[in-house]
Amino acid sequence: MDIYASDEEKAEAIKQWWRDNGRSVIAGVILGLAAIFGFRYWTNYQQVQTQQAAVIYQQTSIQLSQDEVADAETMVNTLMQDYPASAYAVFAALEMAQSKLNQDEPDAAAEYLSWVKDNAELQSHRELASLRLARVYFSQLQFDQALSLIAEADSQAFGSLFAELKGDIKLAQGDPAAAQTAYQQALVQLAPGQPRQSLIEIKLDDVAKADEG
Repeated sequence: MDIYASDEEKAEAIKQWWRDNGRSVIAGVILGLAAIFGFRYWTNYQQVQTQQAAVIYQQTSIQLSQDEVADAETMVNTLMQDYPASAYAVFAALEMAQSKLNQDEPDAAAEYLSWVKDNAELQSHRELASLRLARVYFSQLQFDQALSLIAEADSQAFGSLFAELKGDIKLAQGDPAAAQTAYQQALVQLAPGQPRQSLIEIKLDDVAKADEG
């Protein structure tokens, strides 16, 4: 705008600019407000969802501690269906899987562990579920399924546990050489001084003696 223009010219220039750009300005303001309120709504919605999931999880934990398994299972299924992105759904499913194992229902436990493996957002939760699921398969002598999960695992946190389990499976399959290799990998991935170190070393010694025999 010309700084030497008259007030009337300035006013006309502003009117013309508004006629040319007014709609865009209004649209931008509306979009900006919508984004702000939309973000606030989403944030509040997420907070409410988290609070509701936390309440259901607390109820689930209480019911499991009181051996009200049927009621707890209903709550867990609600979390899995209505709050699948919540960490509370993962915690509840893991606890229910353990409860099913305690009741000698490995198939039901496997279903909950599979759900966590497929739906948990955190890699550590998925890895933990895979490890526990592989152990369930091992207990049922489903060696191929267990080894498949171990082969898929790429875990630093649980790497030693996966390797040890692989050793147990290979030993059960009558392959002491492969078992020995797996136990050695478990030791390599284990921090020195860990309580499991002695156990794995015992397994290694036993495998070596069996192989010699």
